[in-house]
Amino acid sequence: MRRHDLAHFNIARMVAPSDSPELAGFMNALDEVNALADESPGFVWRFQNEDGNATSERPYDDDMVLINLGTWSSVEALSDYVYRTAHAEYLRRRREWFERIDEPLIVLWWVPAGHRPTVEEGVERLEHLREHGPGTHAFTFRQRVDAPSCLTE
Repeated sequence: MRRHDLAHFNIARMVAPSDSPELAGFMNALDEVNALADESPGFVWRFQNEDGNATSERPYDDDMVLINLGTWSSVEALSDYVYRTAHAEYLRRRREWFERIDEPLIVLWWVPAGHRPTVEEGVERLEHLREHGPGTHAFTFRQRVDAPSCLTE
């Protein structure tokens, strides 16, 4: 029985409003990419609104910032989905749809199995990573932290 899940939160700042022609390629691919995640080995859960994705959620003062939040069984499972599926094709095209930001955009952290992190948790973890760098509270794909032997959070 798994004792922990990997939570991830990431942001992106759109180059134009979500209903603009510039974002059409991204917006039109959301259902396909989300379905691919849902069916991927190691997928556990993803945050979504009634529209089936998280594009209407705006936790920042900037309405151009989109978020993504979910949980996976391991760093490897999430990494495989991000970099070794059709998702990678869209990732390579991200500059068409999103601005370059010179701060961390994705944060990872461990949660007890079954925990559904909130958007507020994701915002806090990303801010922690930006302020303090990677560690047990918040880390990245490049600077991973092993799952703890037990979680009490």
